Amino acid sequence: MKRRYDPERRDRIIDAAIRVVGTKGIAGLSHRSVAAEADVPLGSTTYHFASLDELLIAALRRSNENFAGVMRESGALADPAADLAGELARLLGEHFAGGRGRAELEYELYLAALRRPALRPVAAEWTDSTAELLSRRTDPATARALIAMMDGICLQVLLTGGEYDEADAREMLRRIAG
Repeated sequence: MKRRYDPERRDRIIDAAIRVVGTKGIAGLSHRSVAAEADVPLGSTTYHFASLDELLIAALRRSNENFAGVMRESGALADPAADLAGELARLLGEHFAGGRGRAELEYELYLAALRRPALRPVAAEWTDSTAELLSRRTDPATARALIAMMDGICLQVLLTGGEYDEADAREMLRRIAG
């Protein structure tokens, strides 16, 4: 039997892993559950990702890239005259606008690095690239403080079940940004 050429299969597997984590959590992630979700043979998942950590790394990278892309595309973050704190608060608002599910998924993947050391460099990549982006507008220490505040705001909204308050976030970020 001839093997079918399927150049998008790896990406479909990553997307399926993200959906599995979104519905079942990391505890529900297995090569078998991802293969079923992606509608591919089990061997395809193990061919592209030898371990679950490799699959989680790819999923975390994809999730990180989604928000990082939004930040890179923000003209206001590049504009020295724009309100940095206001733009960051607006971007967080957009992040939550699609519902809590996406944010919960991204933080579940991000926090998985606590127990899975293989994920730590990927979690650090997001922080480093975001700090580099924000350092164009402020000093590196302030950039890192803004990232920490954004993470804190997101975690508090997610863990308390509260609603995101853009005005409150803008004020907290403004205190850091100066």
